[in-house]
Amino acid sequence: MIQSMTGFGKAFLQLPNKKITVELKSLNSKGLDLNVRTPSIYREMELQIRNTIAQKLERGKIDFSLYIEVTGEETSAKINVPIVKGYINQMKEVIPNADATELMKMAVRMPDALKTEREELDKEEWSHIQKVINEALTKIDDFRTDEGASLEKEFQLRIGNIRSYMEQALVLDPERVQNIKDRLFTAIEELKVTVDENRFEQELIYYLEKLDITEEKVRLTNHLDYFIETMNNEGGLGRKLGFITQEMGREINTMGSKSNHAEMQKLVVMMKDELEKIKEQVLNVL
Repeated sequence: MIQSMTGFGKAFLQLPNKKITVELKSLNSKGLDLNVRTPSIYREMELQIRNTIAQKLERGKIDFSLYIEVTGEETSAKINVPIVKGYINQMKEVIPNADATELMKMAVRMPDALKTEREELDKEEWSHIQKVINEALTKIDDFRTDEGASLEKEFQLRIGNIRSYMEQALVLDPERVQNIKDRLFTAIEELKVTVDENRFEQELIYYLEKLDITEEKVRLTNHLDYFIETMNNEGGLGRKLGFITQEMGREINTMGSKSNHAEMQKLVVMMKDELEKIKEQVLNVL
């Protein structure tokens, strides 16, 4: 079963005072190109996140994002009480009868009136976040599997079309061979020379063997069968399928160079077109 490298996964975690959102996006790539975006509090866990993603997704241009939305009343910014009280006392010395509320408003605007406490990673909270990351990974993996099923249908269609065009070309092969013979006999007659019939037959057989496409047909059929067989295997198949398409291309090109027949060459062009569509989609296979 093949998998696509294209996918998307998203999962949520609602904690008492915050909402955690994990998003994963994946596109095709030759290797693993991983971009991780997390709040600074979780930065120390980035290596663990990368290892988890690499083990699960293997290849692709992957964007991982972890967002925090504060939903509770807690905040990391705290009033620096001693500093604020100091400001108020100083202002009372300057303005003894000033309103306390107004003094407070002025004091909290002064430098260092607020202090930001650095949050420490909560191990229990992180264990919950790991579950959400795994949930998002499962979703993107399912997405890739669904996309892979669509790719498999596409490959089956294109492989079937190549088989059909190849068989149509083989139907024309006897006509092609006869045309070649006719042209050679006509050329000999126009030269008006006497030739050794046995030697001519030997040369004709040798020439026709050079243009014979039976071996290419057999090898191309084997490559088509191997492509289908490989699709049903497990594991990363993209590179292997890419190598098979290269071999298929060689056989189709050789058939085209040997065909020497207008209708057969049209069918070869159609086979090449189907093969190019396969190559484009193979780039998305994991």
